[in-house]
Amino acid sequence: MIQIDQVSHQIGGTPILHDISTRLPKGRLTALIGPNGAGKSTLLRLIGRLEPLQAGAITVAGHDVATTPTDRLARVMAILGQQTAIASRLRLSELVAFGRWPHHKGRPGPADRARVTQALEAFALAPLAHRFLDEVSGGQAQRAHIAMAFAQDTDWMLLDEPLNNLDMAHARALMGRLRALVDHEGRSVAMVVHEINYAAAWADHVIAMKDGRVIAEGPAAEVLTEARLSDLYDAPIRVGQHLGRPLVLHHV
Repeated sequence: MIQIDQVSHQIGGTPILHDISTRLPKGRLTALIGPNGAGKSTLLRLIGRLEPLQAGAITVAGHDVATTPTDRLARVMAILGQQTAIASRLRLSELVAFGRWPHHKGRPGPADRARVTQALEAFALAPLAHRFLDEVSGGQAQRAHIAMAFAQDTDWMLLDEPLNNLDMAHARALMGRLRALVDHEGRSVAMVVHEINYAAAWADHVIAMKDGRVIAEGPAAEVLTEARLSDLYDAPIRVGQHLGRPLVLHHV
């Protein structure tokens, strides 16, 4: 479980998060939703210690994010932020291999190489393994970064808008892969989702944020209602049903 207690955050004196307390359940796929500027990415970055905590406390599987050594946290959670640009000219296989660093500390063995191969295959990147990052599309590079987080082999994966740059087929395939990680490998996934129907179709737990506050949380069917979504996005939103899950009609 990820426990968040009374977390507030400012950037340049501007409040971004206001006294947030919530829990992300273990063994579930949790989606963070909300309008632009809600604080979703900031909260994920604080969980992943990409930003220092200013107020409050966060623990991941019992590890205090503020005090736990980095190498120990890297064995517990992997985080992929929105900014994935890398200046160095790397092959996709080399990028994915960085995910194994917390395990081998610069001395990769057969198990590490096997895990990298598995990650490349899991995200349909094996044919591109020897291409450089600047020789592939944005979507292919995005999948390589996700594969790197997968190869880190942690109980928790934190993904900030991982569907960016992915076409419909690869976005659906990624959500299916994340769902399988939760259902069959016992992983826990927390992700910021911009397209709300991916949360509706795949998430176990939804956290809705607005103006730096959590305004609703729980199963998708409880959070993704017409009243709550209309208030969340300040627009009239209809919600239907598809295969027993919400279908959000936000585009009409």
